[in-house]
Amino acid sequence: MTDPVSASPNMAPPPLRRGPNQGRPPMGGPRRFNNSGMPATPARPDGRPPMIGGRPPFQRSNRPPMRGGAASRPAYGNQQQSGPTARVGGLPIIQKRSAFHAAAGVMRPRNAPDFNTPIPAGYDVQRGDREAVYFEPLVAPTADSDLKLKIYALGGLEEIGRNCTVLECGDDIIIVDVGLMFPEEGMPGIDYIIPNVATFKGREKNIRGVIITHGHLDHVGAISHVLPKIGNPPIYTAPLTAGIVRARHEEYPHLPKLNMVIVQHADERFHLGKNFIFEPFHINHTISDAFGVAIHTPFGPVLITGDFKFDFTPVNEEPADLGRIAMYGSKGVLALLSDSTAADIPGHQISEQVVYNELDRVIGNAESRIIVGTFSSLLTRVQIILALAEKYGRKVLIQGRSMQKNVDLAHELGYLQFKPGTIIDENDYNKYRPENLLILCTGAQGEEKAALMRIATGEHRFLKLEDNDTVIFSSSVVPGNERSVQRLKDTLVRHGANVVHSVHMDVHAGGHAKQEDLKLMLRLTKPKHFMPIHGNRFMLAAHGRLAAAVGVEKENIFIADNGQVVQFDVSGGRLTEERHPAEYVMVDGLGVGDVSEVILRDRMEMSQDGMLVVIATIEESSGALIGAPDIISRGFILIKDNQEILDKTRALVQKIMDESDHKSPAFDEYIKTRIRNDVGQFLFNQTKRRPMVLPVIIEV
Repeated sequence: MTDPVSASPNMAPPPLRRGPNQGRPPMGGPRRFNNSGMPATPARPDGRPPMIGGRPPFQRSNRPPMRGGAASRPAYGNQQQSGPTARVGGLPIIQKRSAFHAAAGVMRPRNAPDFNTPIPAGYDVQRGDREAVYFEPLVAPTADSDLKLKIYALGGLEEIGRNCTVLECGDDIIIVDVGLMFPEEGMPGIDYIIPNVATFKGREKNIRGVIITHGHLDHVGAISHVLPKIGNPPIYTAPLTAGIVRARHEEYPHLPKLNMVIVQHADERFHLGKNFIFEPFHINHTISDAFGVAIHTPFGPVLITGDFKFDFTPVNEEPADLGRIAMYGSKGVLALLSDSTAADIPGHQISEQVVYNELDRVIGNAESRIIVGTFSSLLTRVQIILALAEKYGRKVLIQGRSMQKNVDLAHELGYLQFKPGTIIDENDYNKYRPENLLILCTGAQGEEKAALMRIATGEHRFLKLEDNDTVIFSSSVVPGNERSVQRLKDTLVRHGANVVHSVHMDVHAGGHAKQEDLKLMLRLTKPKHFMPIHGNRFMLAAHGRLAAAVGVEKENIFIADNGQVVQFDVSGGRLTEERHPAEYVMVDGLGVGDVSEVILRDRMEMSQDGMLVVIATIEESSGALIGAPDIISRGFILIKDNQEILDKTRALVQKIMDESDHKSPAFDEYIKTRIRNDVGQFLFNQTKRRPMVLPVIIEV
């Protein structure tokens, strides 16, 4: 294959970045700083909500000036700045570059660690080759009838979460996202579920890289469990996402270190084996540094949106790069794989600017203490809340370990900005009056042990609900948590709190495109084939109908199951019957994959009807029963109130023992099976319940 850089007569190939010692490639000039030690970035003059950083994520070097004209471009050299921050509309304008950087000087956020880890020895030299390319990259088209592109998902097609999409072509494999899914109601004791990667056994060396689109757990939560099993391939992701992944990975000190390759901006392209070139494109979501994925293949580009929405007035970032997305459509897109989480909801997703205005009104009018519950990873919302707390003179107390970790990390990397003293320590909480306090916490999903639930139930160490507290739910309700959230709201209202949520006011904007936004993505990309991802089956089907409505041919719309292969070759694309293992791998404490469906069924049986343990002591030589059997009930009946049933059960066990031949070679198994069956049927006849019967035979 001809290298697109070396083939250009106008540009010599830049040096490849192999790690922290080689430095960053020259992307348009040397780094320049103002007298404050950071790149100069003037405030945005157009009144829109400001963003963190002077240039947006994935800003291409050859694009026209930002909104507001040339004056809104970052200035460099000797320009004077009064300080590291300015303010517009109450939100901070950070006088330094954001996580992604345009070609006019590549700079990392202040204090950001260098995550660029060298590619490990023994990997294919093409893995992770980095280019500075300002023209469309091409993977040479193929006429090879034996070459096939296969796309399948190991999770995310029949559920919310566990997102993991795989592309295979020739000997090259790439993976997009490795997320977890939280347990459903019928999974007692399970912490979360991760993708099944058994299909890669023996093919680990063919995995060219893992691309992570953003830092939410349904896209990164399984990395520490999965990557060591597949050869620890390099991870291609953005700086904030890399920080979140690395912080989570530190909880597993026995595992090898991860190999991070940082995706800095949209003008970078990465060769991943012979058949794939990867480049990102900027989209909006509820966390910074989210991007979509363009994979150039021998059959044409494949676009994977990741979780996205279109926000034309976002906070802390620029709108999605519609021009770049449309460019792919004008060149021809082989297949679009698009987020389906909100495909059944009409309309457009609301903007973060609307949320800012509504929260401004609620916080400004609150007369007493404010408690805000939201997702710990919803960092754009956290920035809004911190800015509004400063605007109205409130100190912020953060509660929840995950919230505190994410705020610390985002602040260290430059994604969250706030004045010194805005966030206070627990020891200083009692120094302030209620009308000068705002508590930012986790638990808006009604989680039993989260901070907001403990505050509501009076179990928190020092925070108690007070009359006239304002509690804001700045989050959506995750499917399956509706009952828990409703009980939490009831408890809060019972204690005199004023509850505000997104049904009453626009205090939350989802991170997933609704129907009109999804149509826009389809119109911009104009894909020949379409595969909805990230959602339950009815969401995927709804998204498929949208695609058909905007002109995608029905035979080119592939609604697949987890593990089912969509295949492309020189004759076209099709949904096949080939399948890869995609069963749940459940994590229970330290156990990974050791909880089967049988164990879950046993747990459910015990949780529904309880259990009854029958202990029979017999003489080893004769098999005669010694004394009366002991019976232990847990979750079935109270022994003291049901002596008659217990006496009949003991008599039945005695009868079974008397009728059995203890000299039989399978005496123990026969006795246990008969006690389990006969006692179980007797108890059902008496109570119409089926407890789990556990016979225990002790020979003396």
